[in-house]
Amino acid sequence: MNDTDVVNCVRVGHTYGEGPLAIVAVHDVTCSVTAGARIALTGPSGSGKTTLLHMMAGLEPVTMGQLTWPRLEGHAGGGPGVIGLIFQGPSLMPALTALENVAFPLVLGGMPDAEARMRAGDALAQLESEQLAPKYPDELSGGQSQRVAIARVLAIEPALILADEPTGQLDHEAGRRVVDVLIQAAEHLDAALLISTHDPRIADRLSANWRMHDGRLIVDPPLGSTR
Repeated sequence: MNDTDVVNCVRVGHTYGEGPLAIVAVHDVTCSVTAGARIALTGPSGSGKTTLLHMMAGLEPVTMGQLTWPRLEGHAGGGPGVIGLIFQGPSLMPALTALENVAFPLVLGGMPDAEARMRAGDALAQLESEQLAPKYPDELSGGQSQRVAIARVLAIEPALILADEPTGQLDHEAGRRVVDVLIQAAEHLDAALLISTHDPRIADRLSANWRMHDGRLIVDPPLGSTR
């Protein structure tokens, strides 16, 4: 671990359930996400990618090893600092408009409503989706809902952006624009970026490629090397 690590994992694992029915989703993962990192996380469905991202976001407990957030003033057993997680599936609150969904975490954090709505509108505009602001989730397509969810993450200006298949419901061109926005936002915010993806075209745009296989992590290039 060094002072540039945003997330540090040492022999981290996660097991769902207990006894003979237990399922090991992530096993013996040691890695670091450093400040400014641009990482693609690839691997087949069920290989543990989502579980690893959720542990890094503080949403899933670590059942073995140690996970810390050195630059985010967080630690295992507590919570990390500001992390933006883009979920693979639907994550919008149905009773709120798109604009309100984007603004909600800001208001929850104590930002005045008017300021939160202004920042939410700016985040939607980054994704060329400001026209979605007054619509409710059940009025949005899957791709539109995902863009709103991404805007919600961008609005909180996180130090770490974790994106779980953010383009899975988008066509190639829309997906390319979303990745453009994520990379630009990470540059603007000086944030680390880790994108889980099945698309090799997305993986090729990032400087490091991590692969999950049967719950284990393979890092390319190896830790400590440069590319």
